[in-house]
Amino acid sequence: MNSTTYPVHGAGLGLRRSIMDPLADPFPSQVDFMEIAPENWIGVGGSYGRKLREFTERYPFVTHGLSLSLGSPAPLDEAFLQRLKRFLKQHNIRIYTEHLSYCSDDGHLYDLMPIPFTEEAVHYVAGRIRRVQDILEQPIAVENVSYYAAPGRQMEEIDFINAVLEEADCRLLLDVNNIYVNSVNHRYDAEQFLRALPAGRISYIHVAGHYNEAEDLIVDTHGAPVIDPVWDLLKKTYQHFGVIPTMLERDFNLPPIEELLDEVDTISALQQQAQPQQAWHEQAN
Repeated sequence: MNSTTYPVHGAGLGLRRSIMDPLADPFPSQVDFMEIAPENWIGVGGSYGRKLREFTERYPFVTHGLSLSLGSPAPLDEAFLQRLKRFLKQHNIRIYTEHLSYCSDDGHLYDLMPIPFTEEAVHYVAGRIRRVQDILEQPIAVENVSYYAAPGRQMEEIDFINAVLEEADCRLLLDVNNIYVNSVNHRYDAEQFLRALPAGRISYIHVAGHYNEAEDLIVDTHGAPVIDPVWDLLKKTYQHFGVIPTMLERDFNLPPIEELLDEVDTISALQQQAQPQQAWHEQAN
């Protein structure tokens, strides 16, 4: 797959208010794009609103939503989608992404709940994704999520994800850490799962840290450094799919900016290592 099919390129970092000043002067050369949660910024004015505008005017941005609740039984919040549409245009956002989960039903649940892996849920969620894409007038990407139980499961997780992507005709935000977390918690082969995903639908990748609750239970927190097995799975992702834009997620327990940039450097190094192999493979074919 040619890199021009992706909305951004290289290595990215999530923008948080606490790191805006350290990032501003000078902006780190190793960060190729940034990601924000639109719910945290829509309608924000004052100094933070101006700072965000300065960033989005200069650098490529993607967005990762928190509250659309694609699997919810409650109606889609179309008023929010209209505000979101204006925000995406205002800041020249390259792509909007959301979780393949739900987080509300007549009120927010403050957690990402798994959608039942059933054919009925495939049709329901795919229809809602198509409606979102119609309103926004652009494709969106949905993220494979971590989950700790699978109520009502009638099909495998990988089959559910692929069916939703196909029926909704949408993109995939590939979270490598979530694959690793789920592979431990639900005892499946992470590489086999990875290889079954549709290469042509991937927009970019998330990589993050997590918390080991027990030997056979990992909690997806985005509050710790990325561990070696996840870096290894990212490397294998590049080997299988080619180099894909990849963003470091860190939502809390934020370390000094230098430590975040060290992890961004690791992403860049893995991408550079994979490029010669990708070029050789493309020439051979």
